[in-house]
Amino acid sequence: MLDDFFTRAIIAGVGIALAAGPLGCFVVWRRMAYFGDTMAHSALLGVAFAFLFQINLVAGVFVVAGLASLVLILLQRQEALSTDALLGILSHSTLAIGLVMVAFMTNVRFDLMGFLFGDILAVSATDIALIWGGGAVVLGVLAYLWRPLLAATVNPDIAEAEGLRPERARILFMLLMAAVIAIAMKIVGIMLITSLLIIPAATARRLSATPEMMAAVASVAGAVAVVGGLTASLRFDTPSGPSIVVAALALFLLSLVRLPWRAKRGAM
Repeated sequence: MLDDFFTRAIIAGVGIALAAGPLGCFVVWRRMAYFGDTMAHSALLGVAFAFLFQINLVAGVFVVAGLASLVLILLQRQEALSTDALLGILSHSTLAIGLVMVAFMTNVRFDLMGFLFGDILAVSATDIALIWGGGAVVLGVLAYLWRPLLAATVNPDIAEAEGLRPERARILFMLLMAAVIAIAMKIVGIMLITSLLIIPAATARRLSATPEMMAAVASVAGAVAVVGGLTASLRFDTPSGPSIVVAALALFLLSLVRLPWRAKRGAM
């Protein structure tokens, strides 16, 4: 079954969608879309470091994205600039440094457009094992952090008073974001990772009555977008990564249609 490139692409894409859906819910609830962009932009710097030090690409992206998260936390504690200004500085700086490093690495040949916009049709059986194995770990850790993260999202002070350690949960959540971005980089590319996190979660918010239901619906919406986008890509010969994002957008637009059975209020 894995000998067919289209089947491998669907399995890989669905694996990413299942992991990104619940994580994206917290991105939406916490209004962290710009943070997702910052993490994604830092991925190119991770790619450059991976080639420079000849280490695994996923490991390189994870390390750099994780370090960018920790740097953001340290800068936020300085209270010298607003969070959105810090995110803007980190986002564009890491992307620019990554591009400059790539330009100097003339002895290394790699597909920059593939990293920026993904190449899901080129995934291998090893990539699939990494995606599903890494996704399972991400979902397991997220399930463990669900209560403190949810409480901190609603009210950080109450979460702290209840001994839920929201700051630790926040750091681990950022590392989970780094892991998903590192895994998903080959699927939809650095420039489109954030959309795969945000759009299915935004779609689920319109269709869900509880946070848990929203997490499940987000995963399903992401999986449907992957299958629909890849099918359209094969049918109309369009880029696979952007086609997945367009399919996710179409689902979001459909979710805006008012239906009598829909919950009157979305989750959070």
